[in-house]
Amino acid sequence: MSNQNQLKEEINKRRTFAIISHPDAGKTTLTEKLLFLGGQIRSTGTVKSRKSSKFATSDWMEIEKQRGISVTSSVMNFTYMGHTINILDTPGHEDFSEDTYRTLLAVDSVVMIIDAAKGVESQTKKLFKVVSEHGIPIFTFVNKMDRQGREPLELLEEIEEVLGIESYPMNWPIGMGQDFQGVYDRHKKAVEFYDTDGDNKDKEAVYISDLEDPVLKEKAGEDLVNQLQEDVMLLDEAGSEYSDEALQSGKQTPVFFGSAISSFGVPTFLNHFLELAPPPAPRQSSEGEVKPEDETFSGFIFKIQANMNPAHRDRVAFLRIVSGTFEKGMEAWLERTNKSMKLSQGQLFFASSRGNVDKAYPGDIVGLYDSGTYQIGDTLVGSKNVYSFGALPTFPPEHFAKVRAQKALKQKHFYKGVQQLSEEGAIQVYKTAHWDEIVVGVVGRLQFEIFEHRMKGEYNTDIQFDTMPHQHARWIEADKPENLVDNSRNLLVYDQQKRPVLLFTNDFALRWFQEKNPDVPLKESK
Repeated sequence: MSNQNQLKEEINKRRTFAIISHPDAGKTTLTEKLLFLGGQIRSTGTVKSRKSSKFATSDWMEIEKQRGISVTSSVMNFTYMGHTINILDTPGHEDFSEDTYRTLLAVDSVVMIIDAAKGVESQTKKLFKVVSEHGIPIFTFVNKMDRQGREPLELLEEIEEVLGIESYPMNWPIGMGQDFQGVYDRHKKAVEFYDTDGDNKDKEAVYISDLEDPVLKEKAGEDLVNQLQEDVMLLDEAGSEYSDEALQSGKQTPVFFGSAISSFGVPTFLNHFLELAPPPAPRQSSEGEVKPEDETFSGFIFKIQANMNPAHRDRVAFLRIVSGTFEKGMEAWLERTNKSMKLSQGQLFFASSRGNVDKAYPGDIVGLYDSGTYQIGDTLVGSKNVYSFGALPTFPPEHFAKVRAQKALKQKHFYKGVQQLSEEGAIQVYKTAHWDEIVVGVVGRLQFEIFEHRMKGEYNTDIQFDTMPHQHARWIEADKPENLVDNSRNLLVYDQQKRPVLLFTNDFALRWFQEKNPDVPLKESK
């Protein structure tokens, strides 16, 4: 097979996606069930049993084990039904970081999990905003149907109203909670029956001629079948029509109902997903569109993670391959410096373990050992004719604190740690205009805890925090920025590129400033 044909075949096999949800909606459980289907883990542990030593496979950092939440996005790679699947795990805790947002820019589609009892929650809205701005296809899994939840029609309405996206249910639940009997697949005219005692992962769907089929009534009972018939009729008449075009442009989301904890609906969901989700897409660069099948290798760094292995002070840059083939030991040029480098130690990830990789293709995420060479947003190209995929956006922090080392002797370690963790994108660092005090800004409050934990564990430095009342950071352009600070509600700081940034205590302070200075543009990102 020619190289070009092999490249095309590998691209079509790839599905690279992230799972987004609110905390406790079941993201880790669904991820585990998918890994289980892919033969990557032998048993799935329920995530709730924090005290046991069996932690969820996708949580690897010490602090995550203590708190039982996913804090850093990890990457999992496995094969299933002839496809190569890359799942990027995004932290589901309400105190997530910028890392979460950036991860969404490295995927080709997104799976959104919604808790049947709670509907669309605040965290999901934030993540959805980033996804929809980039037109990324979204698949929805309504979880926990085996518990009492809200009416399915009400959930669809909420998805449409709150997120502003059309919904198309691929299957429809028969009952819920204690009465949950299974789901009806609208396309295949088949029913999957839910087994309350058994394992649902190998269940065969039962094909039925229509909703009057006696098999259905016998298994689910007259009342639930009548309800199903009414709902399906309503969906057929008043619901959206399925449109592949709307799905691919992120304007319509196919909805699946199931229960991740009992594996019910997960295999069917994955099969539909592999069929409908897009393979790796072209990406815009400074030299025009770069297609995955272009022979020249290219990719961009969307995340840097320090000290993944505490025994080795290592730092790994996560590279999303956009085009061509990655080969171990290949030469590539870093666009920012125009220097060539050997990519000798690429790794593919499976949660906490990593395996060396000889070849990888568009859609794959490769970990590169990094001695401080890479920055987030860097573009790598396999030829001297470099181009750039553009900087990844920074997201404005919402929490701020002045930070210093508790002991003056630790000053050197302190600055090194602050520098490295900011390069990694875990924190944003500013200095105050007068005293050069260090101000750390984070998107989610938990990042402060992680920062403190890592400064102590990795840089042997105890730090002192003074939390600040500010909630918004805005980059400004002004000749004399110090003249713009007029009261205690805003504070002038400088970012690491010495650009002026104003911090505001609340929405009111921000609006007040805008009204008084209409000619000063405020930017949310640099």
